[in-house]
Amino acid sequence: MVVYRNVQNTHRPTTASLTLVIKVGTSSICDEASHYPLLGNLSRIVETIIKLKKLGHRVVLVTSAAVGTGLRRLNMVEKPKKLSSIQAIAAVGQGRLMSMYDDLFDQFNQPVAQILLTRNDLADRSQYLNAVNCLEELLDMGVVPIVNENDSISVKEIKFGDNDTLSAITAGMVKADYLFLMTDVDCLYTDNPRSNPEARPVLVCEDIERLKNQVNVSTQGSSLGTGGMITKLVAADLATAAGVTTIIARGAVPENILPIIDPSVSDPKNIPLHTRFVAKPQPLVDRKWWILHGLHTAGTVYVESDMTDAIHNGQVENDLLVSSISKVEGTFVEHQAVRLVVQHNNNQGLIDNITIAKGIVNYSSAEIMRIMLSKQSNIDDSLGYKDANCIINRDNMAISL
Repeated sequence: MVVYRNVQNTHRPTTASLTLVIKVGTSSICDEASHYPLLGNLSRIVETIIKLKKLGHRVVLVTSAAVGTGLRRLNMVEKPKKLSSIQAIAAVGQGRLMSMYDDLFDQFNQPVAQILLTRNDLADRSQYLNAVNCLEELLDMGVVPIVNENDSISVKEIKFGDNDTLSAITAGMVKADYLFLMTDVDCLYTDNPRSNPEARPVLVCEDIERLKNQVNVSTQGSSLGTGGMITKLVAADLATAAGVTTIIARGAVPENILPIIDPSVSDPKNIPLHTRFVAKPQPLVDRKWWILHGLHTAGTVYVESDMTDAIHNGQVENDLLVSSISKVEGTFVEHQAVRLVVQHNNNQGLIDNITIAKGIVNYSSAEIMRIMLSKQSNIDDSLGYKDANCIINRDNMAISL
């Protein structure tokens, strides 16, 4: 069963400056029917960020609504299905959206910066580090970075999928203390509270995989947005793996962020309803985080069960040798990332494919298959050359299970 318990004792002290990432969805920014901006909500978000900064906290804002804002600007009623049309609308809306934010923050003499990302921007290690350094420099300057996916050029292969995922990756990049996923409900419920009066709030979650089997999160996002509650669970999984405490809270009341991060500012009994996902006690280091969540997965390498021994011990102790590989799927080249999968017979007599890790390969898919078919113990004997002693170095392997 889901554990329902009081969250008072799970708050970390806030005597020092915190780094916060706040994700605001389309439904908090644009009216779903008319697409007019919800200026009251936007103003409250901006005022809350200003208060947080006056308390010494660093804040990154991840925002949606480029498409919704573009639809209003172009007097269009519905979002089209054609990709190029959506990209064009996003291009119109992004400038308008930033203009609104800039005007509101300017009332408090607060500088802002626009950061537009795609997953492709983070696939290269140097570009990833440049993005991290840029965000850190902006925060050190006292600027509020406003992050959005670059919808004008994004295609399926390089999209984050939704801004919940983007906000989680951003939180990992800046080593945030908190990620706030602001939505149209107070917290995560066991079912949709609008249709099921028996739905109960989930206050604290320490095991997201277990939670997924105990709650119904099938409700989709708004007609303008791309997410729903399931994307927030995915985002919470990514962020907590990086050591970021993740909160689901109501977007229409952003000022609730203050008592959530610091219960001392109000009566503990009046702390707003929210869901807290507890950060992992041993978060992934930066490079492993980048391998898992920054790199595009180009193929699959099936490994023998002996590779799982290191996984169960909590770390990959050995390089991946060709002798541990049973099959290769997909076409990839050296220095691309692949998922490592072990096959397991379940109780029903079926085979489960379990992803245990992700890593950067030293050889292409064609070269790996040539090495396997040759049945030679030495890579040089199989290929006539040798670029590395193994298929994946342990330092380039990140556990995902």
